[in-house]
Amino acid sequence: MNLIYEMPEDERPRERLWKHGAAKLKTEELIAILLRTGMKGKSAIALAAEMLADNSHSLNALAKLEQAELASKKGVGRIKAIQLKAAFELARRMTEETIHREPINDPAQAAACVREEFRSEDREVFRVLLLDTKNRLIRICQVTVGTVNASLVEPREVFKQAITHSATSIILAHNHPSGDPTPSSEDIAITKRLVKAGELLNISVHDHVIIGYGRERDYVSLKELGLM
Repeated sequence: MNLIYEMPEDERPRERLWKHGAAKLKTEELIAILLRTGMKGKSAIALAAEMLADNSHSLNALAKLEQAELASKKGVGRIKAIQLKAAFELARRMTEETIHREPINDPAQAAACVREEFRSEDREVFRVLLLDTKNRLIRICQVTVGTVNASLVEPREVFKQAITHSATSIILAHNHPSGDPTPSSEDIAITKRLVKAGELLNISVHDHVIIGYGRERDYVSLKELGLM
């Protein structure tokens, strides 16, 4: 690929964004604007495309990389890594602000809150959505990272987060890396255990949502299944 300065001016990412708006640019072009420069023989666009390819073409996976890991990529370095992490964090905060506005009243909304974060995980990860008195999201907390097919969850870890952030209710969520969101007997057992623990603490467990992939409906709700 030609270096950006060798491209016609109206094809360069910055000029295209200014003329047509950010939504018209490809993901690698937006990242290239943050990188500003590439390296010898490789444009910023090519470098950005390579970074995406190295992370399964997932922007979420790229955003999860630590600063040092980003900086170690040839052609990136410390300054570009800082710029990328700042942009990713701003995007995360914007998403959080948007989610905060609306109450979470059904499993589809809960699944939408965690779907993208779970998409790149290759192990079971257990997260808890903390809600206020109006069912608005306070924050999402990660409780455990399990093995390939199991997640070990202790009630004290789940409710410690809820108490710390003054949540009045919670929604449980975890992923099935196999892609099949059907609840296991262990999923049902831990859900019932957490519901009972919540009753003692006066913190309601509204639902337990399990995320899979590769299906038209990629999640199940234990509440909908009558397994709470």
